[in-house]
Amino acid sequence: MKTEVLDPVGVRITDVSVADDPTALVPVLRDLLAEHGVAVLPGQMLDDDAFLAFLRGFGDLTFTEGETPLAGYPDLNVISNVGRWDSATPPKSSFHVDTSYVSRPPSYTALRAVQVPASGGATQFSNQYRAAETLPADVRELVEGRTITHVVTGVDLGPDEESQAEHPVLRPHPVTGREALYLTTPTRCAAVSGMDQAAGDELVATLLAHSTRADNVLSHAWAQDDLVIWDNACVLHRADHAGVVGDRVMHRGMVADYA
Repeated sequence: MKTEVLDPVGVRITDVSVADDPTALVPVLRDLLAEHGVAVLPGQMLDDDAFLAFLRGFGDLTFTEGETPLAGYPDLNVISNVGRWDSATPPKSSFHVDTSYVSRPPSYTALRAVQVPASGGATQFSNQYRAAETLPADVRELVEGRTITHVVTGVDLGPDEESQAEHPVLRPHPVTGREALYLTTPTRCAAVSGMDQAAGDELVATLLAHSTRADNVLSHAWAQDDLVIWDNACVLHRADHAGVVGDRVMHRGMVADYA
């Protein structure tokens, strides 16, 4: 196995076949993800059974209500542009954290590339460790001790499902304790503790712009059979839908918590 640290976030892992033993890499990946946030494993000839086995090596799985489940695999969902839009009217995608509106958000999210477009369709990741470390002194002073109320949007939840949760703006990583700037797309950041709505909205916009500046973002251009997994506690992500030519189909799974 070879590893290459990516800048500004992530690590590329080669010379290994996940399908040979889907859980063998899990202990190594836990440590790499806690440090680097994203792991890119190209050329992984996985079927969905092996993909599931890989994910379950990290712990119990979870599923976001409102997503499209994969036929025969209720723990996985399909992310696809097929029949959904044309290149002239691409959808918008904002940087976010998966399911941050619950008190214990998913630990890891993984995608395997089933079909990649001829061009475009990258997934972008921001380094939220670095975002916290590089906060200007006045902004750090402003956010110290504050929380953001994360709420659900665009998803119909059952009456017993969590729909909002409060998380520290500077959130310790659940495994390492290392501080990361924790926020999500502004529409899901309903309030900042101790601030009125306008001031809170302005702060969230400032933090998001700081987190997602160009020098803090990795853009992963997908290749067939790529496997990518990331740690939701220390990265934001978004799909770049601009200029996509061709079909883009991914299978996604999420791990519920840190073992």
